[in-house]
Amino acid sequence: MRSFDEIYEIAANRKGGPEALEALLATPKSATELAAIPDDRWLAAMTRSIFQAGFNWKVVENMWPGFEEAFEGFAVGRCAMLNDDDFARLVSDRRIVRHGTKIRSVQENAVFLSGLAGEHGSAAEAFANWPATDYIGLLDLMKKRGSRLGGNSGQYFLRAMGVDSFVLSRDVVARLIAEGVVDKNPTSKKALADVQSAFITWMEQSGRSLTEISRMLAMSV
Repeated sequence: MRSFDEIYEIAANRKGGPEALEALLATPKSATELAAIPDDRWLAAMTRSIFQAGFNWKVVENMWPGFEEAFEGFAVGRCAMLNDDDFARLVSDRRIVRHGTKIRSVQENAVFLSGLAGEHGSAAEAFANWPATDYIGLLDLMKKRGSRLGGNSGQYFLRAMGVDSFVLSRDVVARLIAEGVVDKNPTSKKALADVQSAFITWMEQSGRSLTEISRMLAMSV
């Protein structure tokens, strides 16, 4: 496995030099900033990522004001109580993408966030204080307790909210394979643990966040 500096140099050469590369590297929000985000915005971001998965994201983007109206601002308590009559209404609502199982995920994820709030004071606090060195643990939590948040949907949701994260995009996986970290798209617990270990090594070498390293890996391909 190459060092951070070696991969950084590859990425910088591809992007026109270190200054150009740095301009493309995103940084995560601080724990204080994340904790201040209302829980309804976490549910909204989850929902957006889920509906965009496997669909034209621009369509979802253009329809988003309708989503906000249909789900009443994604108030977690209200969405957690959605019932059969609500679902019947929503699957016929032309303001949103009428995908039954994705619509139901809003209620299921509201329950998930309510549970986190009960355990941590707010769902935002749970995400804000989760250690980057156990990022795969957070992915596992969302997969087990959330709805349709496994795979890249959950990763893109966390990235959109500013959580320190890596996204296993095609290019990131290609770099991980090139470095011998994995031999294919990592989905097993062992493979994900190997990925986490590699990121921790690069974090220790560079003092950079998961988010920055993930972006750099993608741009090195």
